Amino acid sequence: MQSFLQKIILNNTVLDYLILLGVVLLILLLKHIISTYIANLFFGLFHKASWNLGRETFINLVRGPLHVFLILLVVFLALDKLYFPTAFDFKIHRIPFKQIVDSAANAIVIIAFIWLLLRLLDVVALILAQKAQLTHRISDNQIVVFFKDFFKVIIIFIGVLLVIRFAFYKNIFPLLTGFGIAGAALALSARESLENLIASFIIFFDKPFYAGDVVKVQNITGTVERIGLRSTRIRTDQKTYVTVPNKQMVDTIVDNLTLRTQRRAFINLELSALTSHDALKEVINSIKNILSGNKDIENFSVVLTDISQNSFVVQVEYFTGAVEMDKFNRARQSTNLAIIELIENMKIKLAGKETEVIVTSGDKHAHP
Repeated sequence: MQSFLQKIILNNTVLDYLILLGVVLLILLLKHIISTYIANLFFGLFHKASWNLGRETFINLVRGPLHVFLILLVVFLALDKLYFPTAFDFKIHRIPFKQIVDSAANAIVIIAFIWLLLRLLDVVALILAQKAQLTHRISDNQIVVFFKDFFKVIIIFIGVLLVIRFAFYKNIFPLLTGFGIAGAALALSARESLENLIASFIIFFDKPFYAGDVVKVQNITGTVERIGLRSTRIRTDQKTYVTVPNKQMVDTIVDNLTLRTQRRAFINLELSALTSHDALKEVINSIKNILSGNKDIENFSVVLTDISQNSFVVQVEYFTGAVEMDKFNRARQSTNLAIIELIENMKIKLAGKETEVIVTSGDKHAHP
């Protein structure tokens, strides 16, 4: 038995292979317990910030990547204790097979580790999304998604660099220099896109408007449906879908109509110049009573502002609360109808252009 265990196969004894097999079987049997224990340790770091994130949910998110990472790590550490067989000492395209195996092993471990980091990033994003739900702002959810994708790109980029460094044994500093030069060239060639990207960060942090707000920018009025990395999408009041570059949303004047405290209505009432003094006073007082009787109107003014040759101008200005547009239009319509009824009942005429038509009869007989 002892001789069998010491028998050498591919530069390693049978005992070495049995130890390797035992380690692999042991980690396969204990992977669930070990990964759950490590996941619980991670949960202890996050539970204060993730009061709504259950322990089971957290463990299920990170246990899969932990399984793979632990198994690969233990297997490769165990394989490293064996001697590389001389039978496999050959080259493929002038590259030693041993170096190819080492590079593949390092790359697989790095990829498994990056996968684990990405899953932890998903957990952090889930925690932040729960907090964003408490703000009742759609834009907060978009910020979480935006930065989750942004940091995922950074982690994947770092993972690629690690694979290049530890799997292919290349110096990454010249690559970083090359990336910097290429990035500068791309930045110059895509200056407008870069400006829009920077503007998106300004919008996210400065928060002049949120998704769901009604805004007016240049000649466009509508509801912000999405704030992207390059542009902002607005659903106009004509139900069209407009894409506005973020740079314009930052550089131009944006009127956030959702943040206004009141809605304004204005009537320029031109009454006939034949209207008497007492009738004018009665009209003004009656319009004030109409406005004060409307519960949707918060404040108003009714003023005789101008006297001309053909009319008396009464300006009616009133404000409602920041109600929906349909409710505001109903209040404005009821006010207009009440003023029309008042003028009709008082038999007051509106000022208008009077045209005098003179009809004359010409001579029937023409004189030479």
